[in-house]
Amino acid sequence: MTYTIKEVAAKVGLSIYTLRYYDKAGLLPFVLRDEKGYRVFTDSDLNLLHTICCLKDTGMKIDDIRQYIDYVMAGADTVAQRSELLTAQRQKVLAQQKQLAASLQEIDYKLRIYNSPQAAEIIELEQAYVAQEKASVF
Repeated sequence: MTYTIKEVAAKVGLSIYTLRYYDKAGLLPFVLRDEKGYRVFTDSDLNLLHTICCLKDTGMKIDDIRQYIDYVMAGADTVAQRSELLTAQRQKVLAQQKQLAASLQEIDYKLRIYNSPQAAEIIELEQAYVAQEKASVF
């Protein structure tokens, strides 16, 4: 089955502009064009586009995504390079998860205070402490 750029944009949740940008950035060399020059996407193209979106969502740079796609287009001889690239990205994602987990703990801590029946007292004590701390600096 084939799809137009408009259909693909709706299916994957990207704008037509973004798809065109990805094409110009070299991320879509696998997409064919019809006799009028319009992009024609296939189901296989959608699968690769899904991978591109996944990598982009994890913060991978466009240049690195392009490199990954180049490896894919080169065939099975690039499996080691693909694995290396994805392993590096996986490590970055794990580090991001760790940072997000720490930030979530801080947010949960603050919410426990704000949802506590003693929230006003706790906040007043914190403000008094900060004021005293600042006063002792000078």
